[in-house]
Order: sequence, then C-alpha cells, then structure tokens
Amino acid sequence: MPLTGRHLLGLAWFTAFVLIPAAASAQHLLPQPGPALTEQISGTSVLLQAVSPVDERVVWVSGHGGTFTRTLDGGGTWKAGVVAGADTLQFRDVHGVDASTAYLLSAGPGELSRIYKTTDGGSSWALQFTNREPRGFYDCIDFWSPQRGMAFSDAVDGRLLVIRTRDGGETWTPILRNRLPGALPGEGGFAASGTCLVTRDEGNAWIVTGAGGEARVFQTRDGGESWVVVSTPIVSGTATSGAMTIAFYDERHGIVAGGELRDAESRNDNVAVTADGGRTWTLVGRPVITGATYCIAYVPGRGPSTVVAVGPKGMDYSTDNGVRWTNVSRENYWSVGFASGRTGWAVGPGGRITRIDFP
Repeated sequence: MPLTGRHLLGLAWFTAFVLIPAAASAQHLLPQPGPALTEQISGTSVLLQAVSPVDERVVWVSGHGGTFTRTLDGGGTWKAGVVAGADTLQFRDVHGVDASTAYLLSAGPGELSRIYKTTDGGSSWALQFTNREPRGFYDCIDFWSPQRGMAFSDAVDGRLLVIRTRDGGETWTPILRNRLPGALPGEGGFAASGTCLVTRDEGNAWIVTGAGGEARVFQTRDGGESWVVVSTPIVSGTATSGAMTIAFYDERHGIVAGGELRDAESRNDNVAVTADGGRTWTLVGRPVITGATYCIAYVPGRGPSTVVAVGPKGMDYSTDNGVRWTNVSRENYWSVGFASGRTGWAVGPGGRITRIDFP
C-alpha cells in the first residue's frame, strides 16, 4: 500500500518522538488575555495522540503502546495504564463518558483498527470491534451520547467505511455504502489527533479528509442515514495534505484545519470556517506555527470566536475565529480539547500533557 499521510503519522512520526522524556511539572503564566499553561506529570513517556475532557476534573488521554492515562482531579495526578493484550496498538482516539467509562480507538491497517471500552475506570477493557477489512484503516471515533456513536475508516473501493452503534458499543453496524458519497482516489482521514470526526446533538456529524486531491467535509444531519460532501479551500493535492481536524461550536459555526505533512516549515492556506453548518467554507488567517495543524478546538467558555490550534511546531490561539493568531508555545503537540469551561488539555510526544487555563 502506498505510503500516505496517515501512515507517516503512525510510523515515521512515532519513531521520531516516542523517545522524548516526559515533561516536568512547571507553570508558565502568559500575558493576558492568553492562557496559563501548566505542564503535567502524565505517568508515561509514549506519544500521546488524543485527549477527551469530560469536565474540568475528569480527562482521558490515549497514545501509542496501548497506553491510556486519566486524571480525576484536574491534572493534579494522572494514572497511566496499558490495555491488556494491546501493547503494540496505537490508540489514536479516545472518548471519555465519565470517570468510569471511556472508549479507545486504535488505528492501523486491517485488524490493527479496533475499539475498546472500559466501565471501571480502566481496570479492564472489553474489545468491542475489530476491523476485518484488510484495506481498512480507522481514523476517528465520536459519540452523540454514551450509547450512540460512530467511527470511520479511509476509503475502500471508492467509499469511506463508516460504522455506528446505538447500544454503547455492544454492536457496531456498517452504514450501507450506497448512502455515502463516492470517495476520491486515495481519500481518507489523517489519524493525527482524534478530531477528524466530530458529532453534535440531533444526529449531526462531520468527517474531514485529504490525501485524495481535495480537502473535503462529509456531513450527515440524521445520524448517518444520508450524507453530503463539500470541498474546502484547505491546501490539498498530495497524498500528505488536506483537512486533518474539525470542530464545531454549535450546529452552524465550525472550523477546519490541516496542511501539508511533508513540509514542517510550510505556511499554506490551512484554516477555514463555516457559519452555515458546513455547507460553505471560507479561508481565514494562517496560524503562527508552521507546517500542518493537527488539531483545532473551541474554548467553550469564551464564546464562538476563541480557538486553539496545535501541531508539531507549537500552540496558537485566536480570539476572532481564526483571523489573527498568537503563539503561546513552541512545544510539540498533537491534540487539544476543552471541557465545558475555559480549561483544556494539550497532549503530544514524550508523554506530554499540558493544562490550558484561559482567564
């Protein structure tokens, strides 16, 4: 299989970063109105690739080597673990439900793509799904509720593979392929940060793709029964470029980002916004950090205009919905997420977890 951007993320980037030591604890106060960044002791040194804050105290994080870690006290302490029998897997997405319940998605070709669930805080994990399609490569997972969720894979035979559950993962059912728009040659998701799929209330879901000649957004408004797909102005045209991350503040206001993986110094058109639920997308400003943006997230406690973007070159934030950006860190991050307030978390290589507090 040709080497694509998502496989570069899983292999070359992992080799480069997994040996970086875990971050030490320290606090760096930044000028107002920027956030305060507090480095955490994560309990692991692996590449951490996805984060799911349940609230400002309970946060789940996932990474390579079958690793997960969780805090119950807002980052005061973290408890890391490895899923039994999964120490070779790359958990590139995580969805936390509460302090006891979470889902993990491992990404990789064929049977390396799996879904696990815990209901006892990570003491044990049940294997819920194993991908049996050798050409499949699952990228992201998200949930409308603790019972209703969706996951998707890169395209196989001209269509994305999309599965969903309505019973908390007891069963995962494929969506009929004729309900999905046709895929472009090579099209798929970038399993970088666990944010290439996002769901919202009332059955809304959006999937972002690249590597197929265009950066596109697949959208459903009825829980996967029907779909439309639109192009975005994000840089594309190579197997290593396109849209990599998407976030929605509400059902109308959203933001998408990505870039070109092979050029860490590039300054391409890589952020676009929508005000009509994803029907149309408009380019906004380029972040200060160069290269691809792996993850973008709204800060819910500050309204629909404050967003944080992260990538291997650092962390930026914007208070005008992506028009202008301010850099706050040059550390390497892969994912960022916020709970219901102004507190969020960014994760990356070497077991890096950083708490983000906006004033």
